[in-house]
Amino acid sequence: MSKRDYYEVLGVDKGASEDEIKKAYRKLARQYHPDVNKASDAEQKFKEVKEAYDVLSDDQKRSTYDQFGHVDPNQQGGFGGQDFGGFGDIFDMFFGGGGQQRRNPNAPQRGADLQYTMQIEFKEAVFGKELEITIPRTESCDTCHGSGAKPGTKPETCSVCRGSGQQEVVQNTAFGRIVNRRVCSACNGQGTIIKDKCGTCHGSGKVKKQRKINVKIPAGVDEGAQLRVSGEGEGGTKGGPPGDLFIVIRVKPHEFFERDGDDIYCEVPLTFVQAALGDEIEIPTMTEKVKLKIPAGTQTGTYFRLKGKGVPRLRGYGQGDQHVKVVVVTPTSLTEAQKDLLREFGGLNGEDTQEQHESLFDKMKRAFRGD
Repeated sequence: MSKRDYYEVLGVDKGASEDEIKKAYRKLARQYHPDVNKASDAEQKFKEVKEAYDVLSDDQKRSTYDQFGHVDPNQQGGFGGQDFGGFGDIFDMFFGGGGQQRRNPNAPQRGADLQYTMQIEFKEAVFGKELEITIPRTESCDTCHGSGAKPGTKPETCSVCRGSGQQEVVQNTAFGRIVNRRVCSACNGQGTIIKDKCGTCHGSGKVKKQRKINVKIPAGVDEGAQLRVSGEGEGGTKGGPPGDLFIVIRVKPHEFFERDGDDIYCEVPLTFVQAALGDEIEIPTMTEKVKLKIPAGTQTGTYFRLKGKGVPRLRGYGQGDQHVKVVVVTPTSLTEAQKDLLREFGGLNGEDTQEQHESLFDKMKRAFRGD
């Protein structure tokens, strides 16, 4: 199945700025977050949006993508984990692998990287947190120290491949003598054979363990951020170093606050009287309640800025701002006394009430009829 264009995924033009790409990503990430959107395809769309953002937010990756599309010429796999065979595979097919340098099966090998998805609260992303997580991973067997052999014994060099891990098959063809190299069937490419296997790991040299790791989430981390914990991935083989652990952050939405970069947004209600006459109200921020002065005559939809009340900047000093949008709330149930006061107010203001003259709805109906 062909991949969708990354610009199409984020809904932006090819000339979109960095801020436009970031805003589009944040909007779609909130829309398809699995904790908010329970649709069956929400998680897949969330991953698609994340993949598009990872490429388009990186200048070098974006430039390469604009030139070559989903196939990245700088690596064997394309963007997003596509796997394309290299020229070495074609050479192997026709000439038995003579074009590639074979690794030594007994050489130390680095362990695989691991990925762990961590879900944190909105406030934890803003202020940071230190916590302990448990991850399953493979580690070197303590009994045999990773050799796979029973204590007191050691692996023996394979007599078939003589430790190379490969068998050579010679074929005489019309084009001459061709040597094909294949994985040794006796040792499965390991170069050694274990006759007396370790009773703990059964010859694999590795065991599954639950590893507890302390992780420090920095203040200001955001949805989709990736933290690297060096050396906490899968254990290496033949004495090789372990891989790394990559922690992908998912942030739960907040019921009151929304975030855009280092800024926080919220909406607060105002009564008609507060908006008309002005008032001083209390506004909740991430750390405290602050006073906000509402000028007389404030209109619904007006934004006020609370400087320095946003999110701590992840890479830098200071904090973002909090933006407060006021919404004038129209009362849904009034007493007769309140209605009389509003009618009096309307009269003083030169306004006609619904009871005295035709309603706006009636005028709109006649306008649609063409009267």
